[in-house]
Amino acid sequence: MSVRSSKPHEIVERALELSRADGCVVIADERSTANLRWAGNALTTNGVTRGRTLTVVATVDGQQGTASGVVSRSAVTVDELEPLVRAAEAAARGAGPAEDAQPLVPGGPGSPDFADAPAETSSAVFADFAPALGEAFARARAGGRELYGFANHEMTSTYVGTSTGLRLRHDQPNGTLELNAKSPDRSRSAWAGRATRDFKDVDPAALDAELAVRLGWAGRRVELPAGRYETLLPPTAVADLLIYQYWSASGRDAVEGRTVFSEPGGGTRLGERLGALPLTLRSDPLEPGLECAPFVVAHSSGGDQSVFDNGLPVTATDWIRDGELHRLTTTRHSAGLTGLPVAPAVGNLILDGGDPGRSLDEMVAGTERGLLLTCLWYIREVDPATLLLTGLTRDGVYLVEHGEVVGEVNNFRFNESPVDLLGRASEAGRTEKTLPREWGDWFTRAAMPALRVPDFNMSSVSQGV
Repeated sequence: MSVRSSKPHEIVERALELSRADGCVVIADERSTANLRWAGNALTTNGVTRGRTLTVVATVDGQQGTASGVVSRSAVTVDELEPLVRAAEAAARGAGPAEDAQPLVPGGPGSPDFADAPAETSSAVFADFAPALGEAFARARAGGRELYGFANHEMTSTYVGTSTGLRLRHDQPNGTLELNAKSPDRSRSAWAGRATRDFKDVDPAALDAELAVRLGWAGRRVELPAGRYETLLPPTAVADLLIYQYWSASGRDAVEGRTVFSEPGGGTRLGERLGALPLTLRSDPLEPGLECAPFVVAHSSGGDQSVFDNGLPVTATDWIRDGELHRLTTTRHSAGLTGLPVAPAVGNLILDGGDPGRSLDEMVAGTERGLLLTCLWYIREVDPATLLLTGLTRDGVYLVEHGEVVGEVNNFRFNESPVDLLGRASEAGRTEKTLPREWGDWFTRAAMPALRVPDFNMSSVSQGV
């Protein structure tokens, strides 16, 4: 008999009963996935998977402080459950005092569904999407284009139990769709992506129509040199840049002078105005359509994450408020070190404050001459002090003249800081849910506007497509 045959909450309770440590946190992640893959206007593979990962955090008090040990394993059998708990305890006893040690979060009202069976996905999530995709294949074939892509839906039920009495549970659906349209000779390519909770709000026909237009734009090719161009960044590109900024917004690192949010001479830039537009960058676990865990789930300590904070409530937070830097991420430990408010990271990111009635198409119509991007990829950090990033454009850079797209141009390598971009942006459109292209494997719950940047730095020409 395997742990898989037992209910997750029972496994959590049993692991806590087995614990001999001074403190214990047990996290059970029950995960199921369903996926479709297609190429050349035809489905190629589909599948469903299920699995469970169990994480045990043991804490041991000592004269010099509290140590922690963390062990995670998949496919743990009943016979391996006690050895897993003992391994975490041994790791704690063999470690020195943990720098981030804090009292475990005290118990409180538990999740009412803690003892319920985990939520699961299945191929049924594609019941409406798959036939619509088949119809899109037929239209694409008739239009002389080929569709390639991948649809994935994942449901993760996370159970957190602690020796202090916490019993919390969160179900997280996560769906992504990536669709590429290519000309038969592969010389032209266009991409669209969507993030979804259930695939009920994804329209393959509309996406195919959008990609057909972009392939049409690519029928005329214009070569441009490197340089600074007025550039329209679509929501997916804005998301990729601001997610990296979010990951780099450590309060402790800023106080210690290591980031773009450090004040020269000491301290942080909190309260400083970062740009002229009244933009607000925020997170909210209850944001409609982007809901995420309302409490900390930390499988390890590092950066601004601490296993001692497991179960700590997560609330709506403005990181940038009306253009001013308002919060940096902290754990309870780093907040105590720096004097900053406790502000755990949240699993979504929203940029508000643009014109809610202004679409990307309307921003194109208002452009005298500039570039329209599709997406960014291969983003890497160049300089943490300024958060200078480099990366490449991909799957379509288009030239706009007198309010119309007149052709496709070559790809570029860019060098830009998202913090600087927020400061230089001259227009923001309406906020809409989007899928980041680069970070979509790690962070999918984002809503961003398109941004107009008067002088986006295309540092060199790229031969990529």
